[in-house]
Amino acid sequence: MSEKKLVFIVDDDPFILNLVQKRLDGDEMSVVAFSYGEECLEQLSRNPELIVLDYIFYKKDEEVMGGMEIFNRIKEYNEDIPVIMLSGQDKGDVVLELARKGIEDYVIKDESLIDNLMIAVEGIFPKND
Repeated sequence: MSEKKLVFIVDDDPFILNLVQKRLDGDEMSVVAFSYGEECLEQLSRNPELIVLDYIFYKKDEEVMGGMEIFNRIKEYNEDIPVIMLSGQDKGDVVLELARKGIEDYVIKDESLIDNLMIAVEGIFPKND
């Protein structure tokens, strides 16, 4: 039995955070959830094997980093950490910019979120059958 893969999930929506954490946390993956990117960045020394990152963050009365800035900081720390971006945006220019910057995958927050996320995760951690 191999060690569990450490996965960070970063999203300011508690519903999405809980949903993704419940779906991914299990025999193969250990999930650590963060509401904001700053918290995730402070924990990068734990060397996650995947980060699932929201694109837009909002915190009432406080400035917080956006997903793109967090992504850039993650890649500055270790360019080999794969990042899957989650977003309610399906604008082509956003997806293109992220692809150019080296995002592993882009998953839109819609009714297919979990299915599409699982496909993206399996692309990063292929099952050894």
